[in-house]
Amino acid sequence: MSSENTLIFPGLARFYESVRPLTYTLLRATFGLTIVTHGLPKLTGSAHGSMADSMAGSINLMTNVLHLPFAPQLAMFVALHETFGGLAVALGFATRIFAPMLAIQMAFICIALGPTYPWIDRGFEYPLILGFVALLISIDGGGTWSADRLIGREI
Repeated sequence: MSSENTLIFPGLARFYESVRPLTYTLLRATFGLTIVTHGLPKLTGSAHGSMADSMAGSINLMTNVLHLPFAPQLAMFVALHETFGGLAVALGFATRIFAPMLAIQMAFICIALGPTYPWIDRGFEYPLILGFVALLISIDGGGTWSADRLIGREI
C-alpha cells in the first residue's frame, strides 16, 4: 500500500493488516472446497455439471485424448487427490504438501486443454487461475487460521 494512501486514510493500513488472516483463510478454504467439488463426484459416481459420470469422463479423456497408460488408476488418484487434497487445503492441513500437488495438476490440465484459452470454449483459463491460487497457497502455507498452525507446522 502506498504511503500516500496511508497518510490520507491512516486507519486503512491497520484495517487491511487486521483482515489479512481472514481473507487469506477464506481464499484457501474456497479454493480447497472448489477442488473438492471436482473430486467428490468422481468418487461417488454422481454428475458434475453437464457430465453425467465425471469418473467415466476423466477416464475417457485420459485414455482417448491424452493417451495415458493406466487411465482408470490415474483417474482414481486424481479423484482422491481432488477430494482429500482439496479438503486438506480448505482446512489448512498439510497445506505445503497438497497445494503444490494441486498446482502441478492444474498445470497438466492447462496443457491438456490448450491451446484454447477461454473457459467457455473448454480452454485453460479456469485451471490457470486455480493453478496460480494453488501456487500462492503453496508459498504462504496454511496461514494464521489453519490446522497446520494448530499442530505447530506453521509459525
